[in-house]
Amino acid sequence: MLDASPSDETLLEVNNIEVIYNHVILVLKGVSLSVPKGGITALLGGNGAGKTTTLKAISNLLKSERGEVTKGTIHYRGERVQDLLTSDLVKKGVVQVMEGRHCFEHLTVEENLLTGAYTRGVSRGEIDADLNMVYDYFPRLKERRKSQAGYTSGGEQQMVAIGRALMSRPETILLDEPSMGLAPQLVEQIFGIVKSLNEQQGYTFLLAEQNTNVALRFAHYGYILESGRVVMDGPAKDLRENPDVKEFYLGMSDEGRKSFRDVRSYRRRKRWLA
Repeated sequence: MLDASPSDETLLEVNNIEVIYNHVILVLKGVSLSVPKGGITALLGGNGAGKTTTLKAISNLLKSERGEVTKGTIHYRGERVQDLLTSDLVKKGVVQVMEGRHCFEHLTVEENLLTGAYTRGVSRGEIDADLNMVYDYFPRLKERRKSQAGYTSGGEQQMVAIGRALMSRPETILLDEPSMGLAPQLVEQIFGIVKSLNEQQGYTFLLAEQNTNVALRFAHYGYILESGRVVMDGPAKDLRENPDVKEFYLGMSDEGRKSFRDVRSYRRRKRWLA
């Protein structure tokens, strides 16, 4: 088993980026973050906070949605990558698992997985070895390998999406909302597999997640986004104990459960974001 702690080496560096859609809509405002090699870094926040946009900015997927990075820089292993094609970034070891469990519905589970190795140019033996590795982590996929992906469950499709990413043999995986729409038991299973892949295989993860409670239990470090900017960051264990995080993201405070609509909480939140 590899050392479960992140190294001092920074793989991904996002520095003060601004993202605008349709030339007028400012979505990200000065977002900065760093992802260490061998770590699980969580990008947290509610719906519309800018998590998915941040991942798409890193993956160079904004242009299809008429978005662009207008300020700041994105570096991977010290190289500026924000102008690269997404396919070139994949070759450098960065792959994104999109929100919504995208898969080729008409293909079987195994055919979906094999598409992840399409660009690698390696022997069938190496591909088979990686396929077996995926099946070791996702035994359910081995059981369903001949089933059409479109007829599998939401949890199985999420496993397919992650497994397909693994087949490209990435160094860093950008994982967007892995818990969305899944039952709590499946969420724990998916995050447990992410943790195992990190600890046993050395994969680096940057994951965007609304389920702050689960994400902070599995991540090493977290960034919290509000309205397109980072409002707090720190080691996951510190964020779990932070009273503001407890109140606004974990639903608990020193006085018990709080509502976002509570006037005192709102004022306190405004001080926090100031």
